[in-house]
Amino acid sequence: MTEPRSAAPDEGSTSAEDRKGATSTRREFVKVAAAASVAALLPAARASAIGGVDAAIPGAVEEHGWSRVPTILARIKPPRFPNREFPITRYGAKGDGVTDCSDAFRRAITACTAAGGGRVVVRGGAFLTGPLHLASRVNLVVEEGATIRFLTDPRAYELFVLTRFEGTELMGLSPFIYARNAVDVAVTGAGTLDGQARNEHWWNWNGSPRYGWKQGEGNQRAARARLFQMAEDGVPVSARRFGVDAFLRPQFIQPYGCRNVLIEGVTIRNSPMWEINPVLCTNVTVRGVTIDSHGPNNDGCDPESSRDVLIERCRFNTGDDCIAIKSGRNADGRRINVPSENIIVRDCEMRDGHGGVTIGSEISAGVRHVYAERNTMDSPNLDRALRLKNNAMRGGVLEHIYMREVTIGHLADAVLQVDFLYEEGPNGNYPPVVRDVELTRVTSQKSTYALYLRGYEKATIDDIRIIDCTFDSVAKPDVVEHVTHLVERNVTVNGQKVSR
Repeated sequence: MTEPRSAAPDEGSTSAEDRKGATSTRREFVKVAAAASVAALLPAARASAIGGVDAAIPGAVEEHGWSRVPTILARIKPPRFPNREFPITRYGAKGDGVTDCSDAFRRAITACTAAGGGRVVVRGGAFLTGPLHLASRVNLVVEEGATIRFLTDPRAYELFVLTRFEGTELMGLSPFIYARNAVDVAVTGAGTLDGQARNEHWWNWNGSPRYGWKQGEGNQRAARARLFQMAEDGVPVSARRFGVDAFLRPQFIQPYGCRNVLIEGVTIRNSPMWEINPVLCTNVTVRGVTIDSHGPNNDGCDPESSRDVLIERCRFNTGDDCIAIKSGRNADGRRINVPSENIIVRDCEMRDGHGGVTIGSEISAGVRHVYAERNTMDSPNLDRALRLKNNAMRGGVLEHIYMREVTIGHLADAVLQVDFLYEEGPNGNYPPVVRDVELTRVTSQKSTYALYLRGYEKATIDDIRIIDCTFDSVAKPDVVEHVTHLVERNVTVNGQKVSR
């Protein structure tokens, strides 16, 4: 099997502009500091305008770090599909919730593809199926009132497709909805996708008694360690074959190496593992999706080694990170060397989860240009608002990360956490890098910490800016270890102005 290609120069290498990264942005910050109070008063659309009417207004100050957003949004365009419908009931599907409709789904998708594309439509009932493999120009439409339920027999997914498990490539179980190297592919509609995962199946593979695992049962731990070691040893991906006996859970939706992807409107419940995981994709829109799944590693949306990604108007209620941006783990991430970049998260609601917007930990190829705005976060079971987790085994450069106008109610831990001591911590040869991170007009009502920043001697965190923020009912002082160029301006903590 052909190995995935390495990144093209514009994907996996750093441009001259980006190499100037922290230096240029810091110079810009100093230059506009005197006028920043004016910028803070500008409407968001005006402050981020580029090349438009507002840019020409005398005295208008561009808000730091956001000038790329209009250009990124101009590139993100949802795919269009031919106006042809392929109802799955035409191909023998029954919406009784018990009949296995796998063959009917396959026939409908095949017919749609052969016709040059269109809409494979699910309406009027609950339809049971195994994995669904979409192709170019296919839009799987799950209409309001319809549900797709996925079989709980793991052997239905033992297809040995190219996938990733925690950022490492393998030939493994098929994700529930999968597409590889497709152009123009979508899952849309107001219906429900039910993975039917629970402690009795899928979740117990995690190996934790909390999720139903019992002493003497199989779990993922041995196979997970073996897979990671294979990657470190350079074993070809085609030889990394892991079936059901390995207990490595599949993702729910995974477009792999695709272009022009749309996930819109659906409700996703009870996933074995990560929910929406675009890998090596370009031009991805995730819009109006509701995710409600509290199993182990149940991240909501994980763009991985992908670029030009828009996540908007979604609701997350998860057992792990609501959004987790990734780019591959350790040696495998460095081998493929494709960062995640140009990612916009806006107008979303985050409830339970380990982090609202998280970057890492499988982030070895790096991430750059992440923009989160106008999101709301509130739950005693939501740990952090913006979380960057990395260590010296992963490595990678995490830079140009911005959050503004985010309203936070209750957090269990910190508003901003940057943690280089995550898992292996400093024990590795690839010191992590974080630079140019900014929070502007972020408010929180209750948290344990405002800032929790932990670098270490050989890996300092650099250029963190907190501007025009208010953090109330903060229980403990900031943790700031091995951080350079930390700036707080017009920041209020527990009613007291702070600055540094």
